[in-house]
Amino acid sequence: MTRSWFTLVTSFAFSATAAFAGGHSQSVFYKSGDKEFSAYAMTAGSAPKGTVYIIHDWNGLDSYEQKRVGMLADLGYNAVALDLFGVDAKLEGFEDYRRETGALYKDRNEFRNRINAGIAAAEALFNTAGKTVLMGYCFGGAAVLEAARSGSDLDGFVSFHGGLTTPEGQDYTQTRGEILVLHGSADPVSGMDDLASLLQQMQEAEVVHNAEVFGGARHSFTIEGSRDFDAAAERKSWDALLRFLDEV
Repeated sequence: MTRSWFTLVTSFAFSATAAFAGGHSQSVFYKSGDKEFSAYAMTAGSAPKGTVYIIHDWNGLDSYEQKRVGMLADLGYNAVALDLFGVDAKLEGFEDYRRETGALYKDRNEFRNRINAGIAAAEALFNTAGKTVLMGYCFGGAAVLEAARSGSDLDGFVSFHGGLTTPEGQDYTQTRGEILVLHGSADPVSGMDDLASLLQQMQEAEVVHNAEVFGGARHSFTIEGSRDFDAAAERKSWDALLRFLDEV
C-alpha cells in the first residue's frame, strides 16, 4: 500500500491513503506519533454540503459511528469517523475502555494531536470544501469540547451526551466555531450543574453556543441497545444536529 507522508506544525506526523468514489466507504490510515489509526470515511459525491467528523464513544470506532457516517453521506455531507485509540488497541471490555480514555484524559496534548491527525489526513485525501463540523458521542462529546478549547479551526462543534467538565487550566477563549450541546437532564455523568457551568464559561468567552436538554434522558440516550437509550431523545437530538448543520 502506497502512502504519502506529511509533517504538521502541531508536531505530529501522519501517513494517509485512500481512494474515494462518491457514496463509497473507505478506511483512512494515518499516524500520530508511533501509533497507527484507521478512520472510516464516506464521500457525498462531487458537490458535498460540507464535511462532518465524528468522534467515537469510549468503546472505540465501530458499526455505530459507521452507521452515522452513512446517514450523513446520504444527506449530502462528506463524513469521517475518526479513530482515537489506534488499530492495535485492545478493546474487549470496560477495563480496556477505561485504559484508552484515561490515557488521553491524562495527556491532553496527545488527545488533541490524535484529533488533529485524523482531520488532517481526511483533508489531504478528499474535497473538504465548505463548512466543517466535529461531533461526538459520550467520550467523543468530551473530545469535541477538547478540540473546541484547543482552537481547532472548524466551523462547529456538537457534543452528544458528552463529559462537560473543563480541565484545570483550560477555557474557551481560543474557540473559533459555534458549539451545540445535546444533553439529557438525568445524565449521571455530567449533570445539570456541569451544563450550567459550561454554558457560563462559553458565555464569558463570547462563544456562539446553544444547548438542547432532553427531559429524563440519561447518559447514552442515543445508543440503541444501551440501558439509557431513549428513542424520542435520540430522534430529537439528530434533528437538532441537522438544523445546526443547515445553520452553520
